[in-house]
Amino acid sequence: MTEQLDKSIQDGSEDLSFAELFEMEENNRVVAVGDVAMGTIIGSVDDYLLVDVGDKAESYIAKSEFRLEEGEEINIGDVYEVFVERRKEEGGLLLSREKAIAIKVWEKIAEIQEADETITGKIESRVKGGMSVDIGVPAFLPYSQIDLRPVKDLDALVGNAMDFKILKFNKKRNNVVISRRAILEEERNKLREEMRSKLEEGQIIKGAITNITDYGLFIDMGGMDGLCHITDLSWGRVSHPAKLYKVGEELEVKVLKYDRDNDRVSLGVKQLRDDPWETVVDRYPVNETTSGKVVSITDYGVFVELEEGVEGLIHVSEMTWSKKPRHPSKMVSVGDDVEVMVLNIETETKRISLGMKQLQPNPWDLVTENYPVGSVIEGKIKNITDFGVFIGIEEGIDGLIHVSDLSWTERIKHPSEKYAKGETIQAVVLKIDKENERFSLGIKQLVPDPWQAAYNNYPSGTVVEGEITNVTDFGVFVKLEEGIEGLVHVSELSKDKVKTPVGMYKVGDVLKAIVINVSAKDRKIGLSVKTLEGDDEETAVERFKKAEKEASDAAPSTFGDLLKAAAEGSDSADND
Repeated sequence: MTEQLDKSIQDGSEDLSFAELFEMEENNRVVAVGDVAMGTIIGSVDDYLLVDVGDKAESYIAKSEFRLEEGEEINIGDVYEVFVERRKEEGGLLLSREKAIAIKVWEKIAEIQEADETITGKIESRVKGGMSVDIGVPAFLPYSQIDLRPVKDLDALVGNAMDFKILKFNKKRNNVVISRRAILEEERNKLREEMRSKLEEGQIIKGAITNITDYGLFIDMGGMDGLCHITDLSWGRVSHPAKLYKVGEELEVKVLKYDRDNDRVSLGVKQLRDDPWETVVDRYPVNETTSGKVVSITDYGVFVELEEGVEGLIHVSEMTWSKKPRHPSKMVSVGDDVEVMVLNIETETKRISLGMKQLQPNPWDLVTENYPVGSVIEGKIKNITDFGVFIGIEEGIDGLIHVSDLSWTERIKHPSEKYAKGETIQAVVLKIDKENERFSLGIKQLVPDPWQAAYNNYPSGTVVEGEITNVTDFGVFVKLEEGIEGLVHVSELSKDKVKTPVGMYKVGDVLKAIVINVSAKDRKIGLSVKTLEGDDEETAVERFKKAEKEASDAAPSTFGDLLKAAAEGSDSADND
């Protein structure tokens, strides 16, 4: 038959159709059910192809079973392997291209697994527990066998063609389990052995970041992972490695330590650059001004980055001249550029103390000039305590009015009884202690001290009259005028011995007495009632003054001697 075809072609029988030529072949091949036969495409109808396998039988096979690649076409005369499923009752054969492919694939799968080789497949979709891969037959790729590390975006793998190892298969159950990880592990082991032979401490290599944690970066150096701890990423502060690097990024690192027994490698990035602290003193002289960026704020101060790897602390006390500074976050924000002064450097502990207030005039340097002692100022009450009132003078300076300087005469138990926070008041500058930053003020000094006038208004021997304000066991208090009281001691109440005036007098009674002592310094006026007993006022006054003069001439050593002399003079006059 072949010779006839060749002869016909040589004779130029070009007008013969393919069907006629086909009929010239001795078409007496007999195929058995279950065989894989060679089938020739002899026709096409819609989505089906007409296939002849001899045996004087033809069969249609769906085009979809031929699994054509993109751009591939099927032409009349093309030959494909097909599987003979059965003979039809009405005649002809039931053929399958897919089953023929599967039979060949299963044979190939067995050969590949036995030889420990790889097979190429295309990832088609995600399924429960892994991915479905087309290797000629559907195969299962478990999640754990996709890569050496968990894959975040599995959908991105769909449509990709890759090589796989066959882990196990079962033709009867139509089940194949494959692995990509096995291939990667083999490659990684080869690279690891190569890396082990040449890896040395101090070596600088390139690697890709495979994982980022709170404590550092894991870097693939080519078959072996190393850890770059967060403290070895930068000479400066690193809050989290993820803020500086991304997974997959390549970078240069230095091998700091290699534990060959455990295959542990410590890596460093900052070691590729000189430690800036070695020359920090030269670049940032003490008492010089520089600039930096605020990188962190705490309750106790602000950290400022002067350059990469060099940070300094502005303590809250160095941010403002105010004795009661606000929280640092109220004065600066993270990211702010600030001007600072270098106050101190400790290279061993890598600490730099910085200051902001030093760039501003110290208000205490001019306070004496601006507020001389004796001058009157006005300000708002910022705070009230049990010991006094604080007045705001200017930024960074508060003045204190002690409770004892609120009034000459009033007994004030607590300043809040008389004043309120936020109230504007006037006061006199009493004292300025620049060294200790203390500013003393007084309100009572705005008016004259009534006791200075009392010293002149109530000389010894003056007869006074006033209302009793208090009665105690040791004497009676008498109000002479607003803010001025005198005390009649129990011994000066009567010539007769008095144990206690309680019961003899009551608050509100009017009492007449003679002034026997005045002390503006001690703010005391001594009164006597018994000196007036038995005489009219004029006689009593003359007798007291005479006794006072005689006592003065005798120069008594104590005021008690003076009173004793006055009493003896009174007794002598009575006897006369």
